Amino acid sequence: MPTLLPMAFDVEKVRARYPALSDGRSWLDSAGGTQVPQQVIDAVAEVLARGVSNVGGDFDSSRRAVSVVAEARAALADLTGAPGPECVVFGPSTTALVYRFAGVLAAGWRPGDEVVVTELDHDSNVRPWVQHAQRAGATVRFAPIDPETGSLPAERVVELIGERTRLVAVTAASNLVGEVPDVAAITRRAREVGATSFVDGVQHCPHAEVDVAALGADFYATSAYKWSGPHLAAVVAADPWSLETLNPDKLLPSPDEIPTRFELGTAPFESLAGVTAAVDHLAELDPAATGTRRERLLASRRAVVAHEDRLAALLFDGLAELPHVRRVGRPAGRCTPIAAFTVPGRAPAEVAGSLAERGINVSAGHGYAWQAVRALGLGEEGAVRAALCHYSEEADVRRLLDALGDLA
Repeated sequence: MPTLLPMAFDVEKVRARYPALSDGRSWLDSAGGTQVPQQVIDAVAEVLARGVSNVGGDFDSSRRAVSVVAEARAALADLTGAPGPECVVFGPSTTALVYRFAGVLAAGWRPGDEVVVTELDHDSNVRPWVQHAQRAGATVRFAPIDPETGSLPAERVVELIGERTRLVAVTAASNLVGEVPDVAAITRRAREVGATSFVDGVQHCPHAEVDVAALGADFYATSAYKWSGPHLAAVVAADPWSLETLNPDKLLPSPDEIPTRFELGTAPFESLAGVTAAVDHLAELDPAATGTRRERLLASRRAVVAHEDRLAALLFDGLAELPHVRRVGRPAGRCTPIAAFTVPGRAPAEVAGSLAERGINVSAGHGYAWQAVRALGLGEEGAVRAALCHYSEEADVRRLLDALGDLA
């Protein structure tokens, strides 16, 4: 197995910022959630320690709350390339936010209307649309993945989009096999027929230079805990007009301006402070990067992607050399650093348990990729999933491959 050449990205300096990584384990479960750097921990603690009050008060702790929310919206706009902070809607999870938006976007659906979803998606970007379509009497069309590779060619989605299509939901990166579809081609066709596009960016955002305009997404969802932030999610609109035209159910005295009309209850101020700190951390991953935060984010992301691609190549090649391990899905094009695999004769949970005993954190199961596991012939027990991120290192990959080799 070849040794990887050193690169400019200093992963050891990055890892030193993460207290959790000092436990000696290999954290290869980032697709399910990342750990957080000290500056995120400090940001959350500072808000709680200094004191924060609800917005609307004429005193410092209330003004701090207003500032925390504004800074978090600006940070998400920089991270995703949104036109401005007013396009950022926060919520407790991506699943909750998709249901929130499904409720308002489906309000005008009628029998004969059509909704397009895919077998590649996490169920949070499938089930809410399916359920609302069924209530409205609309037709649901599923774009199938390739059962051998797990790939989703854009034409398989595009050919389902017609004049009666009202919404197209598609992931920008699979949480199971790492497939990165040609989202721009899909959303371009959706715009041609006047359909809304809702893009799940939960697994995409940690591993790409995100630009909602380039993707063509009307709405783009991301979860902060997948890129070193707190457990909080956001839906980013391509332009404020997209939000202005929607009127979600809300309490009568709640604010009616965007984006707060979409947010239920009091904001989690300490978590929002952590979101801003996480974005700032991501912008610092390339110490040579200069310019605005958006510019530094793009430069840092390029360095991260190069680092992850090197490790992913080592992982994929190493799995291919293990005759008793079957990798599930082999996307032909661009993919994120995720590998799903099985060991014939052993349940995925058993394999994950064995790896845990060796100090390796991986996940096992369907990962809520409910349609994909069936299309790939896996069943509900799913597969083992190893996922790399910016703080993963070569030793983690080799440790996993060695442990899998011992399972032969």
